[in-house]
Amino acid sequence: MFTGIVECTGIIKSVSSAGANKNFLVESPISKELKPDQSVNHNGVCLTVTAVSGNTHTVTAVEETLQKTNLNTWLPGLHINLERSLTLQQRLDGHIVQGHADTISTCLKRKEKNG
Repeated sequence: MFTGIVECTGIIKSVSSAGANKNFLVESPISKELKPDQSVNHNGVCLTVTAVSGNTHTVTAVEETLQKTNLNTWLPGLHINLERSLTLQQRLDGHIVQGHADTISTCLKRKEKNG
């Protein structure tokens, strides 16, 4: 579970394929604090950490996640928003969200507003 409040940004350092899945190596200020099997929100998508090395961590997006998100378009150099999962010891400054993608949609119209 997440609050939806971005904690920091990370940079995609590399992308590799693993069958129908993709592995993303992410460099960030929080990477060194992560552990394998932790859930971390990457641009709104919950992904499980598979490895940590220094200031980088690796996550894997499975085929279904790649079909229902824009992760298939991620390339090295892309900056992404990161948020660690919620603990009951912290304030809920945002709202409780899961980060699991259920479907895709298409934006039909965009309107600029002041502010």
